[in-house]
Amino acid sequence: MQLSRMDDVAGCRLIFKRIKDLYRFRAAFHKARFRHKRRNEIDKYDYIKHPKDTGYRGVHDIYEYNVNSEVGKRLTGLYVEIQYRTLVHHAWATAVEVIGFITESQPKFQQGDKRYEHAMALASEILARAYENHKGPFPNLEDRELVSQFLAVDKEIGLLQTLRGLNAADKAVSDKRNAILIFSGSGDLEVRTFRDATDALRALFQLERELPDRDIVLVRADTSDEVRLAFKNYFSDARDFIRRIEDGCAKLTKATPLKSLLGKLRRAGRRAHPA
Repeated sequence: MQLSRMDDVAGCRLIFKRIKDLYRFRAAFHKARFRHKRRNEIDKYDYIKHPKDTGYRGVHDIYEYNVNSEVGKRLTGLYVEIQYRTLVHHAWATAVEVIGFITESQPKFQQGDKRYEHAMALASEILARAYENHKGPFPNLEDRELVSQFLAVDKEIGLLQTLRGLNAADKAVSDKRNAILIFSGSGDLEVRTFRDATDALRALFQLERELPDRDIVLVRADTSDEVRLAFKNYFSDARDFIRRIEDGCAKLTKATPLKSLLGKLRRAGRRAHPA
């Protein structure tokens, strides 16, 4: 996005446990006594009541900054965006960010492989129903059909398998400070570690030449804890998304947990298409 097209250059994100907590806080905040002016109508950016086609849910408010002090005077007129999310919304949104980083697709901006976009929209519907008694972008789908469609597209693109590999990556980082993460098209993860940064860079350039179809990331940190901190989107929030999706599918179908269902699907696929 071009900077000139941006409506705001400052923002604040608030994350709540429950939707009712979100709305209660927002209502109280709207009554707060300050000079900053809310620029939007109350429901204009309410993507909980009206989810985006991508599956994005949450609420935004745009404020125009206004203070009397000399220090803040130069900032008067600046637009500030406030994002309100629940933990469920945040887990989903972070997984979308991760997909945009490790693949050539950007479901957040509806760019690239449409299967990722469709999978995340279905995932949003699953999370909305299973955890918040709400509907998402597919309100008319029956629960079992919703889960079935998600499983089908996940089987094609290996979404959850890829995210699980990311979550396991930090465990593979030993006292060697440089790790190269190699993601295959099927979502499998290979980790190579190096003590010396020069050796890691040399290997990175060689791997990029040899494996142009792979997503390859160089991670450098002193400890695995630092890797987890630097790549928190991968190792923390992606894990939360996976857990919630697996449990959500089980809740909606009142059946075997999703991890077991996926295993059965993969085994069935191998029997149907023997090597």
